[in-house]
Amino acid sequence: MERRADNDKSYNKTICACFIGYIVQAVVNNFVPLLFLTFHHTYRIPMTQITLLITFNFGMQLLTDLVSVTFVDRIGYRASMLIAHICAAVGFILLTVLPDVCGSAFAGLLIAVTVYAVGGGLLEVLVSPVMEACPTDNKEKAMSLLHSFYCWGHVAVVLLSTLFFSLFGIENWKILACIWAVVPIGNLFLFARAPFGSLIGDGEKKMTVGGLFGQKLFWVLMLMMVCAGASEQAVSQWASTFAELGLGVSKAVGDLAGPMLFAVMMGSSRAFYGKYGDKIELDRFMAGSSVLCILSYLCISLVPNPVIGFAGCALCGLSVGIMWPGTFSKASASLARGGTAMFALLALAGDVGCAGGPTLTGMVSGALGDDLKMGILAGTVFPALLLAGIFLCRGMQKPRD
Repeated sequence: MERRADNDKSYNKTICACFIGYIVQAVVNNFVPLLFLTFHHTYRIPMTQITLLITFNFGMQLLTDLVSVTFVDRIGYRASMLIAHICAAVGFILLTVLPDVCGSAFAGLLIAVTVYAVGGGLLEVLVSPVMEACPTDNKEKAMSLLHSFYCWGHVAVVLLSTLFFSLFGIENWKILACIWAVVPIGNLFLFARAPFGSLIGDGEKKMTVGGLFGQKLFWVLMLMMVCAGASEQAVSQWASTFAELGLGVSKAVGDLAGPMLFAVMMGSSRAFYGKYGDKIELDRFMAGSSVLCILSYLCISLVPNPVIGFAGCALCGLSVGIMWPGTFSKASASLARGGTAMFALLALAGDVGCAGGPTLTGMVSGALGDDLKMGILAGTVFPALLLAGIFLCRGMQKPRD
């Protein structure tokens, strides 16, 4: 990154751009799923193919997490951040063009998803270290508040898109896609002029990937990131189902109520620590959240009342909020020379958990006669392992690497 400017106030622009960066990430992950049925009816694409768009999106983000280690430091954080926003904006615009001009509408959608997924993957790697390098009074508070903007972005995407479709019709989705493309375009200009700080102090040398792998503490942090992603998504992916069962609402309402309530609760947890984090020890807050997460899983899986199960789902959203940003903060504090490689590999581990949590839930559920509650019960292993990781990390942690 570039050398830190003397005036800390000059970084307000950078901090604002980082917040918007996570809103862009939320659009990348949550806008297209709202259009799956439209794609199915408009382009006559089988639902089995359409669901591959989700897999491909997160698969490309995983690949980008991994590959970014090799080039971000070479071309710089500013150039990488601009590329991320360009990819996101271009991907949204290509959604409106390629399905109609390609020989296969599905191929067109897949190309568009690939482009914006590269942007999303880069944002996941870049935004947290850029924010970490900004001179702020409390790094843990700033990181938690930053990650809350992904949740608010998720809620905004669903609410504003639903409002647009109600007012102007789902058939005008291409206009909305172009409107969402304005967000990364605008933030691109903000990042182009914002100052970038440095993660590494003067005279210090960044750790290599091999150096990171040689640190036992790093492996514990990687495990914690896997568990953070898994703890969140193992329930989040089923939130709609629990809304339908618990509230007796239609699938359409369940799709809105379940995931949105989960996102609001998760964002509230992050915003709370972002405001009061200087008064609460991070390890204690993460440990308490892990215990609360275990209780929410038990509430969902063992209490027969479906309304209580839905309440447990919301409680889970509240409990998982600190896990991802908290682990990033712990890594920054204990492995200060980790640099880009550390953030990229931690993001990769988190994404593996996001894929692995719902997978384990589904596999156990299927093996036990499609008993979703037993699948959720099996998922308690993730917050339990994260809790163990917090205590392991506390015993191994050094103030500075």
